[in-house]
Amino acid sequence: MSTKIDFGRTMLVVRPGRAGLTARIGVRTLVVCAILLAIALATAVFALGSGDFEIPAQRVLRALFIGDERFDRLVVFDWRLPRILLALALGAALGVSGAILQSVTRNPLGSPDIIGFSTGAYTGALLVILTLGGGSFQTAAGAMVGGLGAALVIHLLAFRHNVTGFRLIIVGIGVSAMLASVNTWLIMRADLDAAMSAAAWGAGSLNGLSWPQVAPTMIVLAVLAVALIPAAPRLQILELGDDTARALGLDAGKATGWLIALSVGFTSLATAVAGPIAFVALAAPHLARKLTRTPSIALVPAAVMGATLLVTCDWIAQHAFAPTTIPVGIVTGSIGGLYLAYLLVAEARRK
Repeated sequence: MSTKIDFGRTMLVVRPGRAGLTARIGVRTLVVCAILLAIALATAVFALGSGDFEIPAQRVLRALFIGDERFDRLVVFDWRLPRILLALALGAALGVSGAILQSVTRNPLGSPDIIGFSTGAYTGALLVILTLGGGSFQTAAGAMVGGLGAALVIHLLAFRHNVTGFRLIIVGIGVSAMLASVNTWLIMRADLDAAMSAAAWGAGSLNGLSWPQVAPTMIVLAVLAVALIPAAPRLQILELGDDTARALGLDAGKATGWLIALSVGFTSLATAVAGPIAFVALAAPHLARKLTRTPSIALVPAAVMGATLLVTCDWIAQHAFAPTTIPVGIVTGSIGGLYLAYLLVAEARRK
């Protein structure tokens, strides 16, 4: 039952059941996030015990919280835990980045690795690695600058009174293709050892990460998350369209630019630490929205889904072809390619 109130040309429709629907959506979102978080943590515990030296789950927990067995604690806490923490953190960062872009562009293909932000971050990192011989900190800074530079170029090329989602994606795909060619040229001109190192890093890998990378990553991630808090409510308004956003008093151009910058920051952070990891940013928001059944893309479910996907794919990368360990980017790229094909087919059927 609904109540209609007529104000001349304006009709206000009041539906008493709407609040109940919103409450059910909120409860479902909380339940889905809790289940995904439980899966991610269970996978993390399982991964901490997997390897050449197998450790049962109860001993893993004992090593983490009690630490009376020195060798177990050495393996779990010192050797394996940093990688797991970074997989969870970077997966969440990629999930949030993809959710922001898909909301801003209002397009299911809005993803930093498709639009070109990840490719730009890779270009910045390659320039530092191959021309300056920089270390991990310099490489991370180069990736951040490269991602922001690529985003700025894409934004300027796509800007025409306002940034439409379709134009942004088309321009981003073109810029990504050009940057990919530049990356290939840089690797081909480098000496063999540097080229192999850069190519391996470019596949996206969590191999070799340890505690020195954890603290800086968590600090930058926390800063980006805090900066996102006041901007997050604008996403739902922007999903209604730029004209509607302006009618509601929101500067659509400024809000879009700020949100895109935050998306680039999350993507560049992940690229700086582990290289360009494909398709997590694309798939995580889609899967989270399907599970939560929310009318718009929610950031928290996307972050939890991204963390779950990356920690699971990293375990597959370590153990699916044991004793050979492959980069996690190969696993995410393989699974993500299938998911992208599914999205394209689904979109074609809708039309």
